[in-house]
Amino acid sequence: MADSSIEIVEGCRLPVLRKNQENEDEWPLAEILSVKDIPGRKLYYVHYIDFNKRLDEWVTPDRLDLKKLQFPKKEAKTPTKNGLPGSRPSSPERDVRKSLDLNIQSASAPSRGKTLPTPKRKAESVSLAAQVTAATPVPSLPSSAEASQASVYPAMRDPSFSSKSREEHEQLTSLTTNGTTRRLIPSQPGRKRKNCGGTDEDSQDSSDGIPSAPRMTGSLVSDRSHDDIVTRMKNIDCIELGRHRLKPWYFSPYPQELTTLPILYLCEFCLKYLKSLKCLQRHLTKCNLRHPPGNEIYRKGTISFFEIDGRKNKTYSQNLCLLAKCFLDHKTLYYDTDPFLFYVMTEYDSKGFHIVGYFSKEKESTEDYNVACILTLPPYQRRGYGKLLIEFSYELSKVEGKTGTPEKPLSDLGLLSYRSYWSQTILEILMNLKSENGERPQITINEISEITSVKKEDVISTLQYLNLINYYKGQYILTLSEDIVEGHERAMQKRHLRIDPKCLHFTPKDWSKRGKW
Repeated sequence: MADSSIEIVEGCRLPVLRKNQENEDEWPLAEILSVKDIPGRKLYYVHYIDFNKRLDEWVTPDRLDLKKLQFPKKEAKTPTKNGLPGSRPSSPERDVRKSLDLNIQSASAPSRGKTLPTPKRKAESVSLAAQVTAATPVPSLPSSAEASQASVYPAMRDPSFSSKSREEHEQLTSLTTNGTTRRLIPSQPGRKRKNCGGTDEDSQDSSDGIPSAPRMTGSLVSDRSHDDIVTRMKNIDCIELGRHRLKPWYFSPYPQELTTLPILYLCEFCLKYLKSLKCLQRHLTKCNLRHPPGNEIYRKGTISFFEIDGRKNKTYSQNLCLLAKCFLDHKTLYYDTDPFLFYVMTEYDSKGFHIVGYFSKEKESTEDYNVACILTLPPYQRRGYGKLLIEFSYELSKVEGKTGTPEKPLSDLGLLSYRSYWSQTILEILMNLKSENGERPQITINEISEITSVKKEDVISTLQYLNLINYYKGQYILTLSEDIVEGHERAMQKRHLRIDPKCLHFTPKDWSKRGKW
């Protein structure tokens, strides 16, 4: 549909032909991010508005609908860091993150409006009773200081539990808790690093331009101030890693000279990047690694986990971050990997230990984060490995005697996977409660948090997401409908991979003693 007489420039918006999940044609609105000339024709790099950036692609002119072409408006341009004008679409990820922040705040803070009557403090307990009641949903829970009673009612049907919520709950998506990145920054003397977003409540769109104070933590959240036309475009076409070829989803700051290659070759054991197959073959004759460097702290069957210190194995950690950035869009990368530990999950065969996924965590976290970045590589997604990574991160928290939470914001896939894990873990506990002396079994929110090592705010938000919390006769109750119970049982039948705590050999270190860094 492209007309050669019309010049399409960067920043233009128009419908672009693409195939949806059902392999049907659709024409979503897209923004032109870049134009390049190749012999005989032009190619256009497009970002589909309200779609994830991993779907961005180069398209040919015949896929453009020029009848609805929108030229960029001057006032819509956003100045970039160097003061030059640039265009940026209204990013759906920013809106999603803001709404997620509001939800988290409302889940963790007590209601400022009219308070509901609560009985005297006994602990926020949960009881089980065979009673069918149309209960009223509660907008927010009391804080830990004003704990209230709650009961669990196995109701026959709960009409408020929508099919959409059930589908999301049952979906076993494997994970990429994603993040966006800054370009790799050379490590500076000392340990101070720039503020990179902090918690959900931090303002990420400050209009006054005053940078916030440096922080000593190892947060990987990006403030997205680095966004420009370069980092918004995928720069690697294909990566060969062992027996797999991967199509990157996002920009990753590999050296510029490697971005023009049709295929980037990686050693699957040390993750070194090479420009050709011949270079890779020569490297493999000299590379002695057959597993990630570091200590193997878990093995069961063919699954192993290796703990890697970002200070002791700096090169491997940096190469792992570069690979992960191809599939994560909301985290920040640093050459300074010293403050982080990396836990790499592998699958063993006769050739060695092949990387499946990983998560990183800060050695010292002031916000109780037990995960900074988490990723299951695409060839292993939708096979249960994502939940296994999440479960392992909470097993480490149990050994450390702490509750933990993943660093925010989560990606769309990451949020689905964490919600699914939290839902299954909490429902497993509630369904195993047994009554004593014929009374309804009771459990407090704090007890659920202590058993699972899931942070209390995540427990509350999950119960609210599943629409289990109701207010009935002066107390909070949890209503387990048949739909929820059946959905949970189906999901658990599909979940074959589980962490066995007996196979974990892990001793936590006190990282507050800087000598251990």
